[in-house]
Amino acid sequence: MTFGISPAALGLAWADWASHLAVSPGKQTELWQKALRKWVRLGLYAGRLAWRDEDGACIEPLEQDKRFDAVEWRQPPFALVSQSFLLTQQWLHNIVTGVRGVSRHHVDVLAFTVRQALDVFAPTNFIPTNPLVLKRTLSTGGLNLVQGLKNFSEDAERAMRHLPPPGAERFRVGENLAVTPGKVVFRNRLMELIQYAPATESVQSEPILVIPAWIMKYYILDLSPENSLVRFLVNQGHTVFMISWKNPTAEDRDLGLQDYLDLGARAAIDAVHRIVGRPIHLAGYCLGGTLAAIAAAAMARDKDERLASLTLLAAQTDFTQAGELMLFIDESQVAYLEDMMWSQGFLDTRQMSGAFHLLRSNDLIWSQLVHEYLMGERRAMTDMMAWNADATRMPYRMHSEYLRGLFLENALAEGRFRVDGRPISIEAITLPVFAVGTEHDHIAPWRSVFMIHNLVEAAVTFALAGAGHNAGIVSPPGVTGRNFRIATSPRHQVELDPDNWMTRAEKRQGSWWEAWQDWLAGHSSGQVRAAPRQPRDDAALGDAPGIYVLQT
Repeated sequence: MTFGISPAALGLAWADWASHLAVSPGKQTELWQKALRKWVRLGLYAGRLAWRDEDGACIEPLEQDKRFDAVEWRQPPFALVSQSFLLTQQWLHNIVTGVRGVSRHHVDVLAFTVRQALDVFAPTNFIPTNPLVLKRTLSTGGLNLVQGLKNFSEDAERAMRHLPPPGAERFRVGENLAVTPGKVVFRNRLMELIQYAPATESVQSEPILVIPAWIMKYYILDLSPENSLVRFLVNQGHTVFMISWKNPTAEDRDLGLQDYLDLGARAAIDAVHRIVGRPIHLAGYCLGGTLAAIAAAAMARDKDERLASLTLLAAQTDFTQAGELMLFIDESQVAYLEDMMWSQGFLDTRQMSGAFHLLRSNDLIWSQLVHEYLMGERRAMTDMMAWNADATRMPYRMHSEYLRGLFLENALAEGRFRVDGRPISIEAITLPVFAVGTEHDHIAPWRSVFMIHNLVEAAVTFALAGAGHNAGIVSPPGVTGRNFRIATSPRHQVELDPDNWMTRAEKRQGSWWEAWQDWLAGHSSGQVRAAPRQPRDDAALGDAPGIYVLQT
């Protein structure tokens, strides 16, 4: 009912703010003065609008707010409606910020909750105050609202029956998703290891092992063939291995981060090295990247030299700048999640998705509701949307350790994270590092991903892609309008600032996939015949994509 958000945490934030505002007469006076100025400003604007000699705006929306971009919003009376909303939004932001004595975390939580409330009552969400909906209704004779009601009924029925969104049935794992040829070559209680068949006569000597996040199904990196990073790498002459995680149940409640390291990353590294016998290019995506960094740091500590390089895709190792996700991470919130997980043994998919959707409520909730229920138009289902609906769970113990050890305590970046009972240090990693951030990432903000520069004693090549957490990583070559920035910082580089990096990084058109492929080839020792890299049928446990990815 609360989307997994602690009511106590919200109550503490509001109490902190209200008690300090109550004894701040200066702030109260300032707010009344600002309210009066905004009313006068709006009144003057309304007067100019009435005389039709106003074609501008008295306040501009934030850069990322695209709700009022259409020309219809600049015509009366809707111009006055949108401007009134934006002025109110600005004033409410003034109310919750700048109150002396309120903790910074509580200010951020309040600003976020006020923004969520405003998004609910935005004029774009209602028929009489949305000129685009009114125009559509007049042109169709109201059929858009009839279709919208049908869409709403269908979605409500699917939600009650726990079915995926309409159109997702056209995308099936093993049929048109995750179809890159390969074999399952290893399996344990937590993961399957897939070895993909070579597509070229020769391959790079060093294989690639990819660790995806277990908060998602692995095939985000092997979607339809034209969007598959795995297929791209195989076609470029790489031997690729991929972990496919089991979807945990209540029986897996006691699986911890050490288990994901031992049964996941370490077991996969052992299997790949046993099969290929060469150093490994280790790559990790999102939470899987964090695990890859932990594994690399532990191997550096133990003088294990089986890795050739480390790649981190939208993966954090220092959580001091973890963005708006930190709004949901404090002692009260973590305790709330732990209590919720304790009773069921895992964090359910719906309890996770609620928080992620709220981070981008305009894009992921309200704009979709307007488009499908008021405009009466269904958005075409894509492979990524179908994948996004195929969610997973998180074990109780692992998620608790992850939130406390990494988010709350930042133990990994500070050298206090323990593996096998002994601390590890990211600074011990001297392997070449390739890291990718995405500009509009609300899960792993790129400035947080960038912090790897200041942690490792290694040369770091950093690529900054456009789009968000998933669309920025799934960036196949040949898509128009794609670009990225890239620069390499040498080993022992002095501490870098991300904004300074932006000014000197080279901007390239196209996909960062090609730059990564060139980097991987440059850090390999040459090519070998592909035939011995063909997965052996007699040693395989089945064809890719395996059985774990099909678990619901």
